[in-house]
Amino acid sequence: MQNYQIPAQMTAIEVINPGKQSQLQQVTVAVPGLKAGQVLVKVSAAGINRADLLQRSGLYPPPAGESDILGLEVAGTVVAVSEGVSSDWLGEAVFALVPGGGYAQYVALPAEHLIKKPAALGMAQAAACAEVFLTAFQAMRAVGNLPDQGALLVHAGASGVGTAAIQLGKALGCFVAVTVGSDEKAKACLALGADVAINYKTHDFAAELKAVRPQGFDLIIDPVAADYIAKDIQLLALDGQIVVLSMLGGRMTPELDLGLMLKKRGQLLCSTLRSRTDSYKAALISDFNQQFGSALAAGNIKPVLAESIDWSEAERAHQLLSANAVVGKLVLTLF
Repeated sequence: MQNYQIPAQMTAIEVINPGKQSQLQQVTVAVPGLKAGQVLVKVSAAGINRADLLQRSGLYPPPAGESDILGLEVAGTVVAVSEGVSSDWLGEAVFALVPGGGYAQYVALPAEHLIKKPAALGMAQAAACAEVFLTAFQAMRAVGNLPDQGALLVHAGASGVGTAAIQLGKALGCFVAVTVGSDEKAKACLALGADVAINYKTHDFAAELKAVRPQGFDLIIDPVAADYIAKDIQLLALDGQIVVLSMLGGRMTPELDLGLMLKKRGQLLCSTLRSRTDSYKAALISDFNQQFGSALAAGNIKPVLAESIDWSEAERAHQLLSANAVVGKLVLTLF
């Protein structure tokens, strides 16, 4: 068994002046201590998510008692385990969700949230997996009830969650349509397996999708909300579900036709992942591994890594994400 020397302090990225004028700065902080059932991971790479942008803006605080350091997913090596956790984890290359603390050299997390890194994935790729695949899987199978060979519509199809949802949907034999903000993003989604990709900036996606799929969609994954909801209702199949993951378009819905929702027996569901309990996340990870673990290990599904960026350039990475300038995921590397 390898013994790891754990320093007392580490480097992390801290948000200075949360809000519109926020900045990112590297600081020295204490290495987190371990609670019962936790492991300590030496971070090699950390995924970047829109939640990080919201948190630094002061709009999405971490759950009570969790680290206020940014970062909701990491890949790295287990270097310490608490009492009651198998020492077999020591030295294991892993990736995982974390409720915060990912932008740091070390992070503590529940052992039951660990996923062994497939040999075919590098650390940067592995850091791009957990949040997007588990968020998409939760929307499709835990919150929503997308049937095999069903019909799935994904807004922001070229995002990290969108590119994951495309792959999971096709693995389930589904018809998959997406909306995107450019023709280049449409091409990227079609290359991933999407059956239809519509540029919402140049086309009326509701009209086009009605023509393509008059019977509607069983599940719609919507991170936009606002005026998209009315269009989603038009596009629902009988007994269809809309799962709202975020409010990129705004928190108010200008028009909501409940009569049409009743006619279609539709459901409007809202979901987040970060604030879920540890036991919920553990069960979600177990279910994902059971259904898609072998596909991930074999490379049949994999994250779309837009760019790996040294964590000294975290500010630039955030600017790229904020500008919607990438397809897939951005990752900070700490090698």
